[in-house]
Amino acid sequence: MSQDVRLKVKTNFIKKYRNGFPLILSEAIINHKDLREEGTIVSLIDEKNSFIAKGYYGRQNKGYGWILSKNEHEKFDKKFFKNKIIAAINRRESFFADESTNAFRVFNGEGDGVGGITIDYFDGYYLINWYSKGIYHFRKAILDALGESVEFKGIYQKKRFDVKGQYVEEDDFVAGERGEFPIIVKENGVQFAVYLNEGAMVGVFLDQREVRKTIRDKYAEGTNMLNTFSYTGAFSVFAALGGATKTTSVDLANRSKPKTIEQFSLNGIDYEAQDVIVEDVFQYFKYAGRKNLKFDLVVLDPPSFARSKKITFSAEKDYTKLLKETIAITENNGVIVASTNSSAFGMGKFKGFIKKAFEETGYNYQVLEEFSLPEDFRTIREYPEGNYLKVVFVRKV
Repeated sequence: MSQDVRLKVKTNFIKKYRNGFPLILSEAIINHKDLREEGTIVSLIDEKNSFIAKGYYGRQNKGYGWILSKNEHEKFDKKFFKNKIIAAINRRESFFADESTNAFRVFNGEGDGVGGITIDYFDGYYLINWYSKGIYHFRKAILDALGESVEFKGIYQKKRFDVKGQYVEEDDFVAGERGEFPIIVKENGVQFAVYLNEGAMVGVFLDQREVRKTIRDKYAEGTNMLNTFSYTGAFSVFAALGGATKTTSVDLANRSKPKTIEQFSLNGIDYEAQDVIVEDVFQYFKYAGRKNLKFDLVVLDPPSFARSKKITFSAEKDYTKLLKETIAITENNGVIVASTNSSAFGMGKFKGFIKKAFEETGYNYQVLEEFSLPEDFRTIREYPEGNYLKVVFVRKV
């Protein structure tokens, strides 16, 4: 490992970093070409060579690394990471004590003081996501710190920094005992099958926990529900348990159908009474329009970016158009759960997309409630981009 690198910050970014902004941006650094090896310790300095903050070099889609400390003499060793992990665990005591839920996030990157890594908990199993080669350089110190901080059945990992964005892993298992998959976990009393050994996505997105519960408890009863980009059908399961008369789950991935059937079956739901459709969602909207299908409750939660054979979708550019198609197949007085995990824009801009879509379709709407990341997905005020989730329940009136 090369020696620490001193990175000179451009004048107009100095205040931002002194105020606690954690992401090392390439455009903020004068001499970023001095960076060679990921995992290198870096110190940010101002134009007078005065120390600002200290972190590591690790490239991911967001930037060039993360600030970890304002202490110039900080060592990023097992003790450092152990203190961060224990503090994060202590913040989540209420989650560990909740008998109805045993799947949640225990460490959320920069929100818990170490950008580039997340740790999730699944009924005694811990899953570490590494988002850059830079943070992976500290793998042994972090794994040792985690192992000394918690009791665990097993630890798994996902390396999310492979070439061209493709997830490749020789073996996800790290320590403890190998799980017998699926692991059956609980979320607000509902069961999910989770696979920690099948690639990057394990079967459920934990950040939507409060949204799913709200659908079940307040909106599902008596509805004909459509779940688009449905993945393993988690929203559909909660809707069915909340009294939906029927759910329709649509996703392009072939595996979505058996995975969704598995989740229904786990919860005692007759999957044959539900529709589980493997199809491009963009094409399904056209089909639903031709057939004049209408739904009382629609979940619209597309990926930030998606590409099918005929369509390229970007949430920032195309969400309004997609929402207009959703409005067209939603019953009057029906509810749309508009959701995005794009960090490219905030809640204000997202609500602007919603406003524009309704204006252009000639319908009025009522905002019923809004959600961002749940408490276990801890974020910090200095980095609002970290609070990426935006969900708005709207009624078509």
